[in-house]
Amino acid sequence: MAIPLPASANGTAALAPFDPSAPPPFRIAEIRAAIPPHCWVKSPWRSLLYVLRDLAVVSALIAVAVFFDSWLLWPIYWVAQGTMFWAIFVLGHDCGHGSFSNSTALNTLVGLVLHSSILVPYHGWRISHRTHHQNHGNVEKDESWVPVRSSVYKQLERRTRILRFTLPFPILAYPFYLMWRSPGKEGSHFNPNSDLFAPNERKDIVISTSCWALMAAVLVYLSFVFGPFQIFKIYGVPYWIFVMWLDLVTYLHHHGYEQKLPWYRGEEWSYLRGGLTTVDRDYGLFNNIHHDIGTHVIHHLFPQIPHYHLVEATKAAKGVLGKYYREPKKSGPIPIHLIENLVNSFREDHYVSDNGNIVFYQTDPYLHHH
Repeated sequence: MAIPLPASANGTAALAPFDPSAPPPFRIAEIRAAIPPHCWVKSPWRSLLYVLRDLAVVSALIAVAVFFDSWLLWPIYWVAQGTMFWAIFVLGHDCGHGSFSNSTALNTLVGLVLHSSILVPYHGWRISHRTHHQNHGNVEKDESWVPVRSSVYKQLERRTRILRFTLPFPILAYPFYLMWRSPGKEGSHFNPNSDLFAPNERKDIVISTSCWALMAAVLVYLSFVFGPFQIFKIYGVPYWIFVMWLDLVTYLHHHGYEQKLPWYRGEEWSYLRGGLTTVDRDYGLFNNIHHDIGTHVIHHLFPQIPHYHLVEATKAAKGVLGKYYREPKKSGPIPIHLIENLVNSFREDHYVSDNGNIVFYQTDPYLHHH
């Protein structure tokens, strides 16, 4: 909400720019109350139908690509299949949040199968992603694309800084994050003894790492049967397209808005204020394909809402959120408008101060100068 200032000389009141870091004049319970009750209902059959839809498309794409085996077709296949791998990830992501169904057993089974099939350690990711949601917008405790503190940034080798903030390297980072996490953090999503996990979660990590290893072994076996180049064309290239989708989307949900958004520490942070720094994005024709993951603010505040209710829930919540909800820029069929947001963010959003409970990204003016 705009803050009224003293009247100017001509008697009119000036208005200060909206401050996104100001405590909101509403509570999370008010947002929850504005969302229709049916938006919270999870249908396992509807969720499974989305799984069947995606797996059918994946299978059809493989069949068409192998049948024609044309270099005119392969690039189209790679983009389409990589996008479907990303859609599969989103459904596994819903399993991890428990928004897929009310059955923990079903969520775990589907999540393990879907994520392992695209080389994601389901439980390892599920637990670290839960940490991300519980601490969104918190400089010290967030897990996903967390800002680098100034003191840590200054200790990074120049090569590391350039790789971190020069495209395309940041949008290829996900497999390395799974293995080693982010700068300034230690642990691995594959290691049950990692400090990412509590002792009672270690069994789950062993299970998901084993499933990941089984999928890797299947790919090696298929490489011997059909040849490594064929498996690289069918699976390898789409995998990296999927990684690019994942890094692109998750980054833009928390970065690259036209107005810099706050990050919090200490007493200034709250679950609500952290969640309100999330940004919705319009991905054009991909919105339905990747299960409306771009409708992200309400998802962050209420991750238990199924993806097929997010658009309706967001519309219902806008009246409460006011200017704390940033309407996404409308996309054409292909969301090329987001390239500018991504490029500008990597040019400007490099680190945050070690001090202060409300901080904004700062720019290293020498990063790309020799």
